[in-house]
Amino acid sequence: MSILKCAAAVSVALATIAAPLPALAGTGSEAEALRKLDIMLMVTSLRCRTTAHNFQADYQRFSSTNLTTLNAAARSLHTSMSHTAGKAGAKRALDRISVGMANEYGRGHPWLTCGELKRITGELASGRRTQGELSAAADELLASHPRGQWTMALAR
Repeated sequence: MSILKCAAAVSVALATIAAPLPALAGTGSEAEALRKLDIMLMVTSLRCRTTAHNFQADYQRFSSTNLTTLNAAARSLHTSMSHTAGKAGAKRALDRISVGMANEYGRGHPWLTCGELKRITGELASGRRTQGELSAAADELLASHPRGQWTMALAR
């Protein structure tokens, strides 16, 4: 899949955040991490869709199960950026984050295979996760090298 198609998919996902949601507690960086986790899973699910480990259905289940928390993170991030960069500046900054994530993960995850991403996404989709659980998953899964809970879970 081309980077342009991934970026377009990310833009469509951003546009779907329309209804006002409760603000996400925590820092702007936590909201950004949750937004990046969602984008990373979306982009890698698109990348892996033609493999034996297609996990688009798992990603869709993850996204819908955790929609309130993910949308609140995106909304909080937009609000935070609007305070410092204005409404137009916030939109540009969010677009840069989304395109950056699409470019970063468009060629694959740095240390997870499609099969591992499928297992992890399935686990994350197995029930509604708290903001803290999603934040911890983002912290680990967006890292440049393996560490922590998910690495241990994959070793089992």
